[in-house]
This record gives sequence, structure tokens and C-alpha cells, in this order.
Amino acid sequence: MIIVHHLNNSRSQRVLWLLEELGVPYEVKRYERDAATMLAPPALKKIHPLGKSPVITDGDTVVAETGAIIEYVTGVHGQGRLVPASGTSERLRYTYWLHYAEGSAMTPLLLTLVFSALPNRAPGLMKPLVRSIAAKAQAGFVDPQLKTHIDYWEAELAKSPWFAGSDFTAADIAMSFPLEAGASRAGAASRPHIKAFLDKIHARPAYQRALERGGPYAYA
Repeated sequence: MIIVHHLNNSRSQRVLWLLEELGVPYEVKRYERDAATMLAPPALKKIHPLGKSPVITDGDTVVAETGAIIEYVTGVHGQGRLVPASGTSERLRYTYWLHYAEGSAMTPLLLTLVFSALPNRAPGLMKPLVRSIAAKAQAGFVDPQLKTHIDYWEAELAKSPWFAGSDFTAADIAMSFPLEAGASRAGAASRPHIKAFLDKIHARPAYQRALERGGPYAYA
């Protein structure tokens, strides 16, 4: 039985969704972020040295990182589902988007979250200065990067309904968090093809079942 070590408001929600899509039995072990720091609790370090989520255990096997978990679950439990056939152009696109989701897409979104939180965490007298620095960094560096990525997503989804082609794959599960975060933090939902993608994934029964198991989560 796979155990998903599930942190609230985290990217581990995608793992629950993947398992629901594949119909693989699993258990959820819940962890709560520290209300002040928003960091994961120390208990997660007993599962993996970095103490971060997502992480799963499957018997004696421990797998961390979203992309690695997706590859493990589809390879061991997927029976060829949600992965394009090897040697096809769709498989190459699938591999790209699976790793792009965490390797490139999340960086500017994470910086947006960090810069928005900095002024609130600064000492009282430093708040105006920190707010000014954070706003300039956001406007001068992060926002242009975000626009480039959002433009890219919109253009790719204009070519095909899903990221790897005509069929829904686990790459779409990987890409769901960047697009949902982009919709929450950067107005990506105003783009018609991104909105259509989000509407489609939200309507999937497995997505809804994963929310029931993991609970609602926030991207902002």
C-alpha cells in the first residue's frame, strides 16, 4: 500500500490526483504546516532527510520529488496508463513537460510568493524599505519572467488540448500546479486556453476525489 505523506496546501495534492486517476489504493498521512513560518513539521524529516512534501512510501521504498514520484507510480503501478508510447513525439513532449513543471515553471511563482511575504516578516521599521525592494524585484525581474512562461503555456495549449498532445497524461497532472498557481498569483486564468485547461482538470472525477481525500488547498 502506497502511503502519501501529505502536507496541507502543498504540491503533494497532485500525487493524490495521480493515484486516483490510476485507481491505485493508497493511504494519506497528514502533516500540517507551522502557522507562523508555513514550513513543514519536523516529523517529515523522519520520512525523508529534506523534510519536504511530496514524498511517498511504498513498502520499504521512499520516493520524493513530484517528477520522480510520477515516474515511479506510472512505471510500477500504471500499466502503461497516462504515459505516451515510447519513441513517439508525444512521449518526448511528455518527458519535457513532466520535468519543466518543477524545473522551470515553479521558480518565478515561488519568487512571487517569497517577495509578497517578505514585507510582513520584516521588523517594523524595516517594512517600508523591504516592501520597496520586494516590489522592485517583482516588477523588474519576476513579473517579466512570469509573463514569458504564461505566454508559453497559452501558446502550447493553443496547439493541442493537453501538454503532451491530444490525450490527457501524467504531464498534465504535473503542470496543473504551475497553472493553478499562475491563475491565483499572476492572472493566468485570463488566458482562454489556460482557463479551458483548468476547467477541464477541475471537472475530472479523479481530481475531485483527490480533493476529498486531501482537502482544499491554496496557491496564494
